[in-house]
Amino acid sequence: MEHSDDNESVGSHADSSAPSAEKSAEQPPKQRQRGSRGGQNRKPASQRSDETAESNHRNDVEIPDRIREGKPSAEAAERGLVRKPKIGDTRSVPFTMAPGSVAKQDDDGERDGGENDKQRKNRRGKGGGGRGGGGGHGQARESQSGEDNGRDDGKPKSRQGDKPAKNQKNRRGRGKGRGKGDTQQMDDAWLEQRRGRERNGKPIGRYFMCVQARPGLAQVAVLEGRNLIEHYVSRPSDDVAQIHGNIYIGKVQNVLPGMEAAFVDIATPKNAVLYRSDVQYEPEDIEVKGSNLRIEDILKNKQLILCQVTKNPIAHKGARLTQEVSLPGRFVVLIPNSQTYGISKRLPDDVRKRLREILDRVKPDEHGIIVRTAAESATEEELIADMTILLKEWAVIESKAAKAQRPGLLYREPELAVRVIREEFNADYRGVLIDDKRLWQDVRDYVAAFNPDLADRVEYYDADKEGLSLFERHHVHEQVHKALDRKVWLPSGGSLIIEGTEALTVIDVNTGKNVGKSNLEETVFHNNMEAAVEVAKQLRLRDIGGIIVIDFVDMEIRENRGKVVEALRDSLARDKTRSQVFDVSELGLVEMTRKRIGEGLLTEYSEICPDCDGRGVVVDYSMLE
Repeated sequence: MEHSDDNESVGSHADSSAPSAEKSAEQPPKQRQRGSRGGQNRKPASQRSDETAESNHRNDVEIPDRIREGKPSAEAAERGLVRKPKIGDTRSVPFTMAPGSVAKQDDDGERDGGENDKQRKNRRGKGGGGRGGGGGHGQARESQSGEDNGRDDGKPKSRQGDKPAKNQKNRRGRGKGRGKGDTQQMDDAWLEQRRGRERNGKPIGRYFMCVQARPGLAQVAVLEGRNLIEHYVSRPSDDVAQIHGNIYIGKVQNVLPGMEAAFVDIATPKNAVLYRSDVQYEPEDIEVKGSNLRIEDILKNKQLILCQVTKNPIAHKGARLTQEVSLPGRFVVLIPNSQTYGISKRLPDDVRKRLREILDRVKPDEHGIIVRTAAESATEEELIADMTILLKEWAVIESKAAKAQRPGLLYREPELAVRVIREEFNADYRGVLIDDKRLWQDVRDYVAAFNPDLADRVEYYDADKEGLSLFERHHVHEQVHKALDRKVWLPSGGSLIIEGTEALTVIDVNTGKNVGKSNLEETVFHNNMEAAVEVAKQLRLRDIGGIIVIDFVDMEIRENRGKVVEALRDSLARDKTRSQVFDVSELGLVEMTRKRIGEGLLTEYSEICPDCDGRGVVVDYSMLE
């Protein structure tokens, strides 16, 4: 989305010579270029030349990877995509109808239930409870990330690995009708899902969160049981490196037709980069007409535009921008001035149908909406309240953008703890401990606003009273120490060596002390299976992104190679970050990609060595004298 000003004429900033009155009278006025600021506050030529030199210095950064760079073919990408499980794949699909409403079973659902539903019900035991479902490593956690943007055109779509919610009446037991008692049972189940489970008056859940705050630094650890699975580090005052999600008014500094990109000044030390595919525009605001416009036809130097950061600056590469702004809330994502309409595909079909009916009634006409996985048990009132908050935020952003005369920040994402709570926290968390009283109060108030039943699970940890820091109490420190090491030991004695390079990350799998029992192929296969699970865990914990190459120990049997790759995909399905895993190559390597947002855990705890400049060795140049 681009900033415009109806009081200014098109192109007056691009040419310093004013056209004559006769020429202006002969030629019809050109159509205004969207985003033009015209000659307002024009500076002398000498001052503009100084600014040009300064902008060239700011442009002296590497451009982020091009959109098509490293992309496989469509067939290979589809085959390698790691499928995220739907909610019903890892636990019985909960009834999420609003209190007092009764689900309707259509004929297709009755026919599709068939023998498979009966077999699944028998495996779970009578009553259909428990966490059965997906086999192997499919005990996946649901993500409330911004990547829940499975967009829907209003029609249910089947997808490989998806299991639709079928035959709901079987899960409610045999011989039960749909009378008043059954409705009450559904209401109780709906309320229990929102409150979370308890045992002996204490909340229980699979996950636990620790938030440790220090002056100028905040750390968030997510544990599954006692194992650390995610770790985030943020410096609240950092408006340079941690700017993902922020919205800016930017000034186009340089358009690069050969790269199909533009450098944009967003008031940070490094200019950000906007690619052609991320540019949004109105056709009537563009002089050049056509369906396949080039970036130089849309953007002009010194033009002010509204943009949002989609990727933090990494090393020498500038931040990545988009003009399709999105504002994430707890239950929905607002996409201003868009017709986008979507519901998370990780939700069961009956829940998607209910949410679609709500969206048809409450969706703003001029804005797009994506319903997130967290809205599984949300009521219509909660969805409306969430949308109302986001609409107010967007109104404030628009107001600031209309008054902006220079590049600057319009909207900052909330601090780390609030962001993680917004994206992750649900009834599967048995608790959140925070050792900072102000932050604890803010987070507690935020949780109480969208789900009061879970507010009691957010607790304050008094480190002085306990005698240990929060991370020491829950053994987070020692697990972070291991995550910073380049070598990771496997249960049977094998090991992983993880090395990062400029272009990609390399993981080498070794048998190490694992000597096996029967034969070499079996020893290697079991070692690689352990490595596949551990690799997925380490990628998630260390937040490693980009291209990743894994050198598993060579296996002779083709079926064993396939099983290792499937084990890696199943383990990665628990990761909320999008990834693709391709089959074993001719050289015995597994190539994969994982979406890269930041620089990773190691970078947060380290700095470049001043002696070797990050190379790892010191060259003795005296030998060349």
